[in-house]
Amino acid sequence: MKRSFKMKAITGDITKLAVDAIVNAANSSLLGGGGVDGAIHRAAGPKLLEECRTLGGCPTGEAKITEGYHLPAKYVIHTVGPVWHGGNSNDAELLARCYGNSLQLAVEYNCLSMAFPCISTGVYRFPKEPAAEIAMTTCRQFIELTAPALEITFCCFSESDYRLYRELLSGQ
Repeated sequence: MKRSFKMKAITGDITKLAVDAIVNAANSSLLGGGGVDGAIHRAAGPKLLEECRTLGGCPTGEAKITEGYHLPAKYVIHTVGPVWHGGNSNDAELLARCYGNSLQLAVEYNCLSMAFPCISTGVYRFPKEPAAEIAMTTCRQFIELTAPALEITFCCFSESDYRLYRELLSGQ
């Protein structure tokens, strides 16, 4: 019998989602950047950067949490994904830790819903299909073992990412 997990994929703008927490694919400084990181900082307003300055950065694979400020989400969980080095530098393990540590923070802050972008698949060049499989597996295992009430949304920027996540979710 298939187990029903509360995971879904959408295309859209993660900064518009009314969930308890959104995940930011941040750089190690946590001071904003391009892509989803820049979009989250712009939408949240200057107080987000102000709070991030107090956090002392974040190592790859780890996660830190801030308020959401002007976002509909209560929190922003910042995680630093690995830069793809051909899979020979613990890239997959580090990416799984991004998801796992973000999920753990969400539970610690009593979040019941959260949204992830496609971590590390943009300028960090992690191949999209293995990255999506790592995201799904890590989230599914976490929900099953730790947080059965947690609802997860994979917020895809592109139609091709959305199709990949939908295909993986349909096999769950």
